This record gives sequence, C-alpha cells and structure tokens, in this order.
Amino acid sequence: MSAHSGEPTPEQLAADLSDAVRRLVRRFRGVSPQTGLSPSQRSVLARLDGAGPDTTAGLARAELVRPQSMRMTVAALEELGLVARAPDPDDGRQSVVSVTDQGRRTLADMRAAKRDWLAAALADELDPAERRQLADAVELLERLVRK
Repeated sequence: MSAHSGEPTPEQLAADLSDAVRRLVRRFRGVSPQTGLSPSQRSVLARLDGAGPDTTAGLARAELVRPQSMRMTVAALEELGLVARAPDPDDGRQSVVSVTDQGRRTLADMRAAKRDWLAAALADELDPAERRQLADAVELLERLVRK
C-alpha cells in the first residue's frame, strides 16, 4: 500500500487497489498448474463453468471479442477436451458449448492451487488482527462489486 498522510482520496485508493489486484492476479497465474491455456481460454472455461453452456456468439459478446476469435478459442479448448459442443436445441444452425468433466477438473486444480497459495501467504505474512482487517476489506470489496 502507498503511504498517505491523512485519508487517501478515492482516486488514490482506486489506483492503489488496482495495482494490488493486478499484482495478486499475476501471482495467481504464477502458482496455477501449467495448463498451457491462454488467459482468454481460461476466462472462457471459467465463464462456461459459472454461467453454464452458451453459443460461440454469446461467448464472444460476453468476453468482448470478435466471433471469429471466439471460434478459435473454443476450437482450442475443444481439442484439449475441456469443452464440448452440442447442437443448439433452439437453433439447429448453431451449437452450444459446455464444460466437460476434464474441463471442470482443470478449473478445480487451478482454483485449488491459487487458494492454497493464498491461504499459506495469509497464514505466513499476516497476524490474526491483520487477517481480520483483510476479512473486513473483503466485505467492502464484495459490496462494491455487487452494484
């Protein structure tokens, strides 16, 4: 955290928080098992796991990429056995993409590695009072992202 005299401005706090989150995400990537997946492939896999099956067009809209880019991403995930396609019951011209059991296991392994690293870091680096402070901050962050 940056050292501030007095209360930080919302702008400074936003900059500090953004920097800390970026570094945390970078650390998470470093501790994840080497899956060979790109960030966009990981994002699509996690989206399908969380939100359920979707069409390639729907995924492209949700991930803010061009449909042809999403087709390449889905094809790579399908080749690895992490997603499967099935005909769209509402529109036979399209297919619906869903996560396979192997895809779920891959996600679970990645998430477990991140959680394990973070739990160890919290235990090693923070005392109980600091962990309580962080728990309070997590509640505030949850409130911010619910909007």
